[in-house]
Amino acid sequence: MVEYLKQRSETFVAESVVLDGGPEAEASDHPYDIIAYLVEDFASSKRNLFSRVSGWLLSETREDKIDDFAQEMEINGFWSMDKRKAVAQTLLKNVDFKNEFHCDMKYDSADELALHVPTCSYRSMNCENEGCDARFSANQAENHDSVCPFKIIPCEQKCLDSIMRREMDRHCITVCLMKLVNCPFYSVGCKSAIPQCKIEDHLSENLHSHMLLILKGIHKEASVEVLRERVEQIEKASSGNLADARNVRSLKFRVKDLDQQLGPLEVGGTNKTDEEATKTPTKLESLEVNDTNNDTEKAAETEVINSEAEPSLEVTSTNKDSEEAATTEIKDSEAKLQSVEVAALSKDIEEASKTDIKDTEAMPQH
Repeated sequence: MVEYLKQRSETFVAESVVLDGGPEAEASDHPYDIIAYLVEDFASSKRNLFSRVSGWLLSETREDKIDDFAQEMEINGFWSMDKRKAVAQTLLKNVDFKNEFHCDMKYDSADELALHVPTCSYRSMNCENEGCDARFSANQAENHDSVCPFKIIPCEQKCLDSIMRREMDRHCITVCLMKLVNCPFYSVGCKSAIPQCKIEDHLSENLHSHMLLILKGIHKEASVEVLRERVEQIEKASSGNLADARNVRSLKFRVKDLDQQLGPLEVGGTNKTDEEATKTPTKLESLEVNDTNNDTEKAAETEVINSEAEPSLEVTSTNKDSEEAATTEIKDSEAKLQSVEVAALSKDIEEASKTDIKDTEAMPQH
């Protein structure tokens, strides 16, 4: 199998260029995937001889199976680690055509090579995080460090703790002091989400608003302005004894007790204002009617006066009695004007005035 892998790895790059149109057309150019493909290809061709190996290599949990197989070879002393490393290095050089995973530097002497090895970016390294046994090239150290599950990092929610990366999610949703929680007064209407460590500050700063929410539940028909005045009255009556009520039950009990001691809440304050606002238009209408009636009365009196002021006709002494009778009728009409309704009175005065004028004009002249 080793010889097969060496031969295939030497020609794999050339085969890929010819069959797929170039290295860029490869589905994956990672050396691990290329070697795995070659191993699977070999195992498929030798399935009868290597059924156990091929079963491992072709399964969905291929990586775990390969590790198990390597451990079994190590335990049985078959194909030692040093020999496997040598084969792996050879295969890597053959398939890593981009030179991303192996060093391509060449030296003329062992001394020059020895000087290069400690600084080579492809030298093998172990992860320094406690509990992690990962090995990688020196140039991959930063990439591994950014995802290593055993690395200790600061809390993502900015609490003061530092936690292993793989434990971060559990920490953030359980014991983290900066975990967001609902306000203890959520059930009565406070929708604030606050960090767990700042609940006490929130309760102290929002005592007034929490009391207002509780009073809204007690006096459902009262306006916000009335309830705010009630909150101030309760705060004065409590003498600062409400600050240590840290949940709905305790604060509601104390607020309700003080509210009863203060007596019934005057929720009609706004209703009284509404009634006054309703009465105002009615008063205005009454004033307009009175003004209209006064105008009508004045117009009627003006017509009567104008009628009296018209040029007197030449009458003889025999008609003097008729003029006095007409004057008497006008005075009688003025007296009646004060006793009838305003609208009808105006009409009667106009008709009486017209009648008197016509009678005067119709009198015989000598």
